[in-house]
Amino acid sequence: MAIDHDRLFKELIQTFFEEFLLLFFPDIHEHIDFRHLSFLSEELFTDVTAGEKYRVDLLVETKLKGEDGLIIVHVENQSYVQPSFPERMFIYFSRLFEKYRTRIVPIAVFSHDTLREEPSVFSIAFPFGDVLQFRFFPVELRKKHWRDYIRHDNPIAAALLGKMGYTESEKIELKKEFLRMLVRLELDEARQRLLLGFFETYVKLSEEEEQQLQREVRAMETKEKEQVLELIISYEQKGRKQGLEEGIKRGIEQGIKQGMKQGMKQGMKQGMKQLIRNMARKGMKVEDIARLVDLPEQDVWELLEEQGN
Repeated sequence: MAIDHDRLFKELIQTFFEEFLLLFFPDIHEHIDFRHLSFLSEELFTDVTAGEKYRVDLLVETKLKGEDGLIIVHVENQSYVQPSFPERMFIYFSRLFEKYRTRIVPIAVFSHDTLREEPSVFSIAFPFGDVLQFRFFPVELRKKHWRDYIRHDNPIAAALLGKMGYTESEKIELKKEFLRMLVRLELDEARQRLLLGFFETYVKLSEEEEQQLQREVRAMETKEKEQVLELIISYEQKGRKQGLEEGIKRGIEQGIKQGMKQGMKQGMKQGMKQLIRNMARKGMKVEDIARLVDLPEQDVWELLEEQGN
């Protein structure tokens, strides 16, 4: 099943919007009045030239400290390489401005795994002068090293460790540090599950690596040791329970479908018997009945005999 990256990032950033700005854009965070936050409905734009439809990921209506007027923060997740992305950000900006007629803060989160220089400017210029210089605020996750963020007690930092720069040999340590961060954050179960689900979507350990992780956690000499172990065991048990429940559900659904299929087949056969019997009672010949119901004559004879005719 394909991963819906945009939905995952939208849910994460919407849940921890203030923490997102604090981590990556402290200057913006300093000016936002977080007492006035409203998440706007999704905007769907059609690109007539390309024949495609795009849905804006996250729109937040808020205020700046000391000001009465509303502003909009637009956060867009980009999970794949698209050379024309700056142009698309400008189109979003212009259409949003046309609709809301207010100041807009455009932010792009580049979450793909390709290391490249992502432009954050869209410009229109001529030999005789510049017409437009549109800029947005970028976050290039792959260029950030995960070790630089493990001391941040920030849920966004924890979740996004798995989208930052790391090597395959660091995966076990990466998850161990993520779990330590999760313990220190002391979140409620719903938010904890959101972060864990997001992280494990992008960082998958083999069974052998999971066992190695548990061995390393048991060898830890930090105060989080017992809580991290409890967290691992708790989610393992929940995973097994969920797997069992899904297996039972699938079994029941399969049984119902099979029963319906058999019932329909039996019902059709019974209806055919009744039809053939009625035709025979009206004096029709077996060969005529067989031709009308599209069955071999031998099958018609057998059905008539079952009816006692």
